[in-house]
Amino acid sequence: MGTSVQEKLGVQPRKGLRLSDILVTVLVSLVLGVIYHFWGSVYNLLKPLFFEADELLYGMWFAAATLAYLLIRKPGVAIIAEVAAAHVEVLFGSGWGLTLLLYGLIQGLGAELVFAAFRYRSTSAWTVAIAGAGAAVGSMVMDFYYSYTDDLQTWMFMAKYGMRILSGAVIAGLLMLLLAKALDRTGVTSLLRPASKKDYEALDDPRHV
Repeated sequence: MGTSVQEKLGVQPRKGLRLSDILVTVLVSLVLGVIYHFWGSVYNLLKPLFFEADELLYGMWFAAATLAYLLIRKPGVAIIAEVAAAHVEVLFGSGWGLTLLLYGLIQGLGAELVFAAFRYRSTSAWTVAIAGAGAAVGSMVMDFYYSYTDDLQTWMFMAKYGMRILSGAVIAGLLMLLLAKALDRTGVTSLLRPASKKDYEALDDPRHV
């Protein structure tokens, strides 16, 4: 029996985060953290349109979690990315301070739990959209904790958080999926992941010799 290329190289599948995975996650978070800082100006443009209209753009603040996961596809990435992006905002002088880091942690956890529910094997549009919505639910939990919802009537609550969840699903979910696919077509994402079983099988295929 022949020895596969993977066996010859002594390569073992790596499920845990490598240093390179963390560095890429932080880099993605740095870029999105800068976008977060300036997103407030775009976010405020919708406020005068109708009640809580700005919630339709809220999903951008969950984008680090989903995009980083789509690029790395490993456990823990969504949480690390959101917390790192929140750190960037704090460094830019955000008045939210430590509160922002807590939001980042819980929002990242909301997305992480969805990816975990699919055993980190799915990157379908549905999965990523639900993850974006999960991050929005995480932000809602923090709003409840800080009593930001106490003065809202039922219809106001439904409208506000309905739009936020929709925004999370569309912007953090579907839009980041499109961005990840665009990056994949450039070949960039192949440099971020270890060789897969299919890659080694292709090298063993005599047709490729």
